[in-house]
Amino acid sequence: MTEREYMEMAARLDRYAAVPNDVLANVVTRDGLCFWAFERVDMPKLTGDSPPDRELAARLCAGCPVIEECLELDLRTSGPETLGVWGALPDTFRRALYPVWLRRRGGEAR
Repeated sequence: MTEREYMEMAARLDRYAAVPNDVLANVVTRDGLCFWAFERVDMPKLTGDSPPDRELAARLCAGCPVIEECLELDLRTSGPETLGVWGALPDTFRRALYPVWLRRRGGEAR
């Protein structure tokens, strides 16, 4: 991804800046397709550590109605220590997005 793509992505997340963490967490766990799949289907546990896990998780995210909320929640709660797939992005992309997102919120990268 390019710096511009990260900037655009971070700008889209600005609409969630005032939403409390608990509200985001409730929305993501209630409406996230990954939570639905894991509760209703005998799915293997995803560790996020291997490429097949990331590919499967990214496929689960396809069409999810709360991708941006999920991404916002992970950036807030995990920041640069993020692992796995959240918001349909692998951890490497979220680590690159994090400082861009944080600067938009008036902070400095940890």
